[in-house]
Parts: sequence; C-alpha cells; structure tokens
Amino acid sequence: QVQLVESGGGLVQAGGSLRLSCAASGRAFVTMGWFRQAPGLNREFVACMWRSGGTTYYSNSVKGRFTVSRDNAKNTVYLQMNSLKPEDTAVYYCAASDTYTRDLHYNYWGQGTQVTVSS
Repeated sequence: QVQLVESGGGLVQAGGSLRLSCAASGRAFVTMGWFRQAPGLNREFVACMWRSGGTTYYSNSVKGRFTVSRDNAKNTVYLQMNSLKPEDTAVYYCAASDTYTRDLHYNYWGQGTQVTVSS
C-alpha cells in the first residue's frame, strides 16, 4: 500500500524558513510535488520535481523563495521554504504521479501538514 507521509510544518515568523519532507512508502514515482490549500481557497500547485533529469516547476508565487528537491534512493521529496510570507499560510500536501507532469494527474496524496506564517 502506497503512503505519502509529510513532516516539517509548523509556525514561523514572516521572513523565516521551514523545510517540509515527504516520504513515499512502497515504490518510486516519476513526479513528486507539493500543493497547498489556504482556508476558503482552492488547492493550488506549489512545486514539483521529476525523478529523471531533475526538472522542476514552481508557481509564480513561490519562485525564487522555495526550492524543491528529491532523494530518489529514499523516495523522498523536500520543499525548502525561505523568505516566508503570511500569505504562504496553508495546509501543504505532498503528491505523487506516475507520469511526467506539472500540476495534473497526481495519483497519490499525503495527509497534509500545516504551515503558519505570522506577521
């Protein structure tokens, strides 16, 4: 049974940093990424990384501040979040896909981890 287990969320002041981790149990995935959902808003794509070649994609709202990376040997994806802003406050979800994709066709989802940025 495939499980995605996230960790690393928490409360941080604006301008601070957090690092999220997501470990996939069971098998490897072609694309692993991150989405987020703030209260009252739709879930939105944040970043993703392909297994081969290291291709990454970012939403415009996090580009230059967040960095996605993977450890393929551990089936783990990370999201380093720097220069955090209050508008980054959301539940962050790890997602995995069996295809090369950006923000579509994700088959598996984690349970979510809360990130709160205080002003």
